[in-house]
Parts: sequence; structure tokens; C-alpha cells
Amino acid sequence: MPDDELDPVIHAQARLRVVATLAALGEGDRIAFPRLRRLLDMTAGNLSTHLRRLEEADYVTITKTYEGRSPATYVALTPTGRLAFDRYSRRLRDLLGSAR
Repeated sequence: MPDDELDPVIHAQARLRVVATLAALGEGDRIAFPRLRRLLDMTAGNLSTHLRRLEEADYVTITKTYEGRSPATYVALTPTGRLAFDRYSRRLRDLLGSAR
């Protein structure tokens, strides 16, 4: 993707919200799916659809595990995803700066 374009994977409003939320976590940190869903006020199905697209782009990792007998799903931003969000943010700032 050329440097002067906004990443279409991140640019979708819901995915931008997901990536921005995950980028606010420390590197290597992860968040439980239900907590992310509540923070973003999204349905589980909608969030899952957007996470799948981000996972296909290698921007997030999804870890499914068990806590006791209960299933648990965690989401984390990958280094590739963090870099993509940094580039996206820089490009957006450049575009907004040149609009003055």
C-alpha cells in the first residue's frame, strides 16, 4: 500500500475503534473479548466480524483458552497491527494538517 493512502483495513469506523482501543494497551497486553465488546458498545457478532478481518491482516491475535471450565477469549494487537496503526495515525495527521 502506498504511504500516501489510509489503510483500508483500519479505516472502517468499527475497526478503527477496535485498533485504537487495543493500541492504548501496553505492548504485549491483551483484553478479554467481553470487556472489549462492552468498551466499544458492539454486539458480539459485529465485533467478531471485525476482529476476523483484523486477524486476517495479522493486525490482531485471538487467543481462546479456558479459565477453570469456562471458555475465555483474549484479543491483542500484534506488532504488525501496532505499526499499521502508527502509520495510519501519522497519515491521518498529515492529511488533517494539510487541510488548513
